[in-house]
Amino acid sequence: MIAMNKNELKVDDFDYELPERLIAQKPVKNRDESRLMLLNKETGEIKETIFNQITKYINKDDLIVLNNSKVIPARLYGKKIPTNTEIEVLLLNKVSEKRWEVLVKPGRRVKKGIEVSFGDGQLVGKAVEYTDFGGRIMEFSFQGSFSEILDDLGKMPLPPYIKNELKEPERYQTVYAKNEGSVAAPTAGLHFTPELLKKIEDKKISIRYITLHVGLGTFRPVRTDIIKEHDMHAEYVEVSQDVVEKIKETKAKDGRIISIGTTVSRALETAAQGGQLTEYKGWTDIFIYPPYQFKVIDALITNFHLPKSTLLMMVSALAGRKKIFKAYQKAVDEEYRFYSLGDAMFIY
Repeated sequence: MIAMNKNELKVDDFDYELPERLIAQKPVKNRDESRLMLLNKETGEIKETIFNQITKYINKDDLIVLNNSKVIPARLYGKKIPTNTEIEVLLLNKVSEKRWEVLVKPGRRVKKGIEVSFGDGQLVGKAVEYTDFGGRIMEFSFQGSFSEILDDLGKMPLPPYIKNELKEPERYQTVYAKNEGSVAAPTAGLHFTPELLKKIEDKKISIRYITLHVGLGTFRPVRTDIIKEHDMHAEYVEVSQDVVEKIKETKAKDGRIISIGTTVSRALETAAQGGQLTEYKGWTDIFIYPPYQFKVIDALITNFHLPKSTLLMMVSALAGRKKIFKAYQKAVDEEYRFYSLGDAMFIY
C-alpha cells in the first residue's frame, strides 16, 4: 500500500457548513442588483457592495473576458420503446450531427441498443455506446431541425439543487449568450445587463468573448478522496486569435485580465498550457486546484460555490484557501445567496 503524502490535498479540505436555505432558488429581481463581495487576493481584505457598482473597481487598461455560450433546452423526457418506461435524458456534448453524449435516468433501463421516443416519435434516440462517466452515446433520428425540435420538446436543465422551474427561463441565460451548446449557464455572467455592459464600454474598458460549452465537467462531484485523482469531464472551448492578441496587449500595458466566471478561467488557462497563450479550438479537461499558478487571468468574478466542488478548489488556487474560507464564512454569516442564482464575488 502506497503511503499518502500528508501534504496532498483532500476533498474534505474544501468542506464547509452551508445551510440549505442559502442556496438561491430564484434570481434577484434585477440581474445587476445581487450583492458583491470584493476579496483582495494579496491582503485578504474584504469589502462589500452591489454588483452594478463593479465599474468602480475596474480600470480602463483592464480587459474583461466573458463566455458567450448559450444554454440549450438539454433535458428531454421520453419513453422507452416498446415498454413506455419513462426515461430522462440530459444532452451533454455534441459528438456529430446526430450523435450526442448524454446522461440517462434511470441508467439501468437504457442499455446499448435501447431506443427512447420523445414527443410521440418526433425524436427517437438510440443508445449506441457507453461512456467512461456512466453515460451513453445516443444517436438521434428526426425530421427537420434538431435545434427546433429541442426548442419544442426540451426543458432548461436547471441544477438539481434548484427545486422549481424558473418563471422566467431566460434568467438562466446571460444577456450576451450567442453560441448554443451549454447544459448549464456560465453563471457569473448572469449578473450583467445590457446597461451595465454599456457602462463598462463607456469607461473605455475592453470586453472580449470566448466560448466554453458548459457540460458535466463544471459541476460533476469529486468522488475521490485525493483531489488530484479526480478526472474532469471534457468540455469544448474556443479562444480566438483576437482574444489572444488583446490579452497580450493588455498585459503589456500592465492591465488586468478579469475573467467572468470559472469557465472563462478554464478556457484561457487551457489556451496557455503549451507554455504560451495561443489560439485554441478543442476540448479541455483542465482541473485547477491549489497550488496551481495562473498563467493568464489576474482577477475573477464568480459566484459562491458549493462545498467540496471543483469550482471552490479553483477559486482557492487563485486567492489561497485560507482567504477564500474566511470570505465564505463571512458570506454564510451574513446570509449571502449561494451558487448559480446567487450573489457574486470579485477576487482581485
